[in-house]
Amino acid sequence: MSLHRIKVLFLLFLFIPILAHCQELEGLIDNLLNDKYPESGRGAVALVAKGDQIIYHKAFGKANLELDVPMRTEMVFRIASISKQFTAIAILMLMEEKKLKLEDTITKYMPDYPMGPEPITIQHLLTHTSGISRSITQNPWNADIRKHHFEVSDFIDYFKNEPKAFTPGEFFQYNNFGYVILGHIIEKVSGISYGQFIEQRIFQPLGMTNSRQANDADVIKNRAYGYEKKENYIVKEYVNSSMAIGAGSLLSTTKDLYIWNRALLNEELVKKETLNLAFKNHSLPSGRKTNYGFGWFINDINGSPSLEHAGGDHGFRADGIYLPEEDVFVAILSNCSCGEPRPISTKIAALAIDKPYKSPNLVKVDSEKIYKWVGKYRFEDGRIRNVILKDEKLYWVISKEIQLLMNATSESSYVLENGLTKIQFELFNDSTIHVEVKNRISIRRASKPYTQRKEISLQEEVMSKYVGQYQITPDFAINVSLENGYLVATGPDQESMTIYPESNARFFFKAIDGQIEFISDKNGETNALEITQNGVKYSGSRLADK
Repeated sequence: MSLHRIKVLFLLFLFIPILAHCQELEGLIDNLLNDKYPESGRGAVALVAKGDQIIYHKAFGKANLELDVPMRTEMVFRIASISKQFTAIAILMLMEEKKLKLEDTITKYMPDYPMGPEPITIQHLLTHTSGISRSITQNPWNADIRKHHFEVSDFIDYFKNEPKAFTPGEFFQYNNFGYVILGHIIEKVSGISYGQFIEQRIFQPLGMTNSRQANDADVIKNRAYGYEKKENYIVKEYVNSSMAIGAGSLLSTTKDLYIWNRALLNEELVKKETLNLAFKNHSLPSGRKTNYGFGWFINDINGSPSLEHAGGDHGFRADGIYLPEEDVFVAILSNCSCGEPRPISTKIAALAIDKPYKSPNLVKVDSEKIYKWVGKYRFEDGRIRNVILKDEKLYWVISKEIQLLMNATSESSYVLENGLTKIQFELFNDSTIHVEVKNRISIRRASKPYTQRKEISLQEEVMSKYVGQYQITPDFAINVSLENGYLVATGPDQESMTIYPESNARFFFKAIDGQIEFISDKNGETNALEITQNGVKYSGSRLADK
């Protein structure tokens, strides 16, 4: 056998295992994405790259359900909060040009901003430690203004006078408003609009030809249509992108996000030492790490350091992950707000670095033993999470739309259905529960202990007299209906909850620690109710039937 043939055979023996591994990886990723994004439903595009090579790039589901348009890899999506990375790098570009400093207070650029006795700096805004107001989606006036177009300075006027949540630098609290202010600072310093700056200084030089400032009025080639899902898919609610300038207003593709990742690493926008500021895990005065840099969450995937950011907007979800040690990049963009891609992208990243997540060993816990974990829990920075009970199972409530099943690994240990976040309860006494979630973030119970109650049988004839609408406050009413032999209570823009009888007039929730007592007049007519939730009582008068 010639030396040339021996060399060829040797190379083939080396190549075959690599090819087999790539095919196996492709099959595993396909399985994850096909399960999450079936052909007939909303869609997604996923990209995986290793260094300078894209090793996986596929589309799933539909880009437009009405027109039955299949998703394609070049589709354009709203990337929501991944936009914060571009805002952060824009600030660092201006810093390198000596046009601003991270230590600058925001009143240098907005003299009339009511800052208070403690200064708020650009760095506070970048790291979500400013303490300003609440986030865009948490404000009660959000529904009234989100369809209007705003100049950034005008939108800031809506929230700048709200009470501060904490002293600047004291806590980490993810906050879109901080990045809206950063967007305004970019405009003030550069003399052009935020969208123009990102387009002229980032998108065009890098060749990100499919990325731009969002505008629903523009005709954009290959734009995926956005959806939401209740019982069925519905077209996304219209929200004007001007109220997310700097925080979540950009459009892009998976390929463009990969170009962005490589350009940063190749120092095409800022120097390496400057980029390291964005990738640094910043600390609070207490010494606790925030697990956030400038526009990136600092995390790990099965021991490998990761730089990540997810995004959620009306009709869209996004996630991007970079693993610097393995030089692996993963991005998933989806056109429905009905499910986060982060659990899938994290599992894909773990597969790509050959550190797959193992399925946890689940156990069955008697329902009588899990009631004690139901309640409200508060983080140090004031954020609230609820643990509720549905169908004798615990759920970790992030929002009305996101309620994650808690699978038990023991009576006091749980893993969320995404398989990534672990929750450990510790019961100190009857009124205090310590909860430890992923990355050792500790939170404490903010409600009284759950009282387990005994359900009785009650005839529908008795329950029917409680059906009606009850006014709790001028802008909040509860509707009580009779469905399938049970009373169901529904608040405005809230999930319906069954209430169970423990006496003729007193009912209780199983999902939360709450009770409803119906009150009747001397003639036996029900005219009011009293709700007790977490030890607090609210009264409501029955409205006249229409």
